[in-house]
Amino acid sequence: MSYTVTEAPAAQKPAAQPTIGGSVYVKPQDIAWEPTQFEGISIKVLYEDKPKGEMTCLLKWEPGATLPMHRHPEIEQTFVIEGSFYDHDGICRAGEFVWRRVGSFHETHSDEGAVILAVYRKPNVFQHSTGYGRDRAP
Repeated sequence: MSYTVTEAPAAQKPAAQPTIGGSVYVKPQDIAWEPTQFEGISIKVLYEDKPKGEMTCLLKWEPGATLPMHRHPEIEQTFVIEGSFYDHDGICRAGEFVWRRVGSFHETHSDEGAVILAVYRKPNVFQHSTGYGRDRAP
């Protein structure tokens, strides 16, 4: 009997290497809720690029809170973690996702309260402000 021994090819190095420090880990449990300019709505900013207008945040809505009429200059994406909130088009409950079209207007409400994860490409445009103010005293 004859055996042929074949050596495995040398492991090839991948073309791309991981970037050390390229991931930013955020611990929301270590971030304090900050009040916004809207009564009953608090925020934890997870990511923000102010020059681009991008932001990913957690928003906590107290029962009965309302976010006044505003426009979306870019799409807004929202995942509901707890509770629910709604507008004229429908209701989004815990475990559900909603996104808003570019240029759309709406006002949102939460009867029971909610915690949501929101992703903005550009800040919402309100009648008297843009985005969420975080310098208001509680």
